[in-house]
Amino acid sequence: MDSQVMVALGLSLVGGASTSIGALFVILNETPNLKMLGLLQGFAAGLMLSISFLDLAHNALNSIGFLKGNLWFFAGVVFFAVVVGFIPEPTLAPSSDVKNKKKNGVEGPQDTMKKHRRQVLFSGIITAVGISLHNFPEGMAVFLGSMKGLRVGLNLALAIALHNIPEGVAVALPVYFATQSKWQAFKLATLSGFAEPLGVIIVAYLFPSSLNPEILEGLLGSVGGVMAFLTLHEMLPLAFDYAGPKQAVKAVFFGMAFMSASLYFLEISLPKDMSL
Repeated sequence: MDSQVMVALGLSLVGGASTSIGALFVILNETPNLKMLGLLQGFAAGLMLSISFLDLAHNALNSIGFLKGNLWFFAGVVFFAVVVGFIPEPTLAPSSDVKNKKKNGVEGPQDTMKKHRRQVLFSGIITAVGISLHNFPEGMAVFLGSMKGLRVGLNLALAIALHNIPEGVAVALPVYFATQSKWQAFKLATLSGFAEPLGVIIVAYLFPSSLNPEILEGLLGSVGGVMAFLTLHEMLPLAFDYAGPKQAVKAVFFGMAFMSASLYFLEISLPKDMSL
């Protein structure tokens, strides 16, 4: 159990630290390339869909039956839908909207922008809190995946890490605008990612190492439902907004192909007691 917790912690730290990469997009480039972020989000969406339907849900259906597998899967969908309903995740406004506002004079001169810095800082803090609460169940998902095997945990951590990069941008951008401090923007974005390993630590004490295999398969099916809802509700709309529908769809299928290749590679390279 201890080794499983350590592996899950390491994987969740990688995923959580990806918010720092998003912060670097902001502090190294005052106008982040949102199209590139959209393509990255589409690629991550492809990874997520592949994991959800071709791996987690597929294994649950085969292991515990069609009816039970579907019930667990949609239980995960409902659970995350409730989470999103109570804690909506803020997103970045496309750069074209910002330019249009400047042209129309909505933002006003520099003094007006200074006047609103405190409000923008508050919105950045709220964004960080919301993203932290969203990252918490993702950490739980990584832990449950690691209990099933290293392959599942690695795949979940990779997809979540890519998904967390735009979240880091969403936190760092308003904080940097409000404080003009690169360190504050980087620090808050990084801290928002630490909810992921926290989710691992808490769920490690909720589920014993002797967890019934059928319950574990069901929980992983629920994780597939969570990942599917996260992808369709949050990741694909962002990819479409920032990269455009055609480019985003290409990125999605590229991500699915990449994940299929990684599933095959990990299946043949990892020891049998670690891959599933």
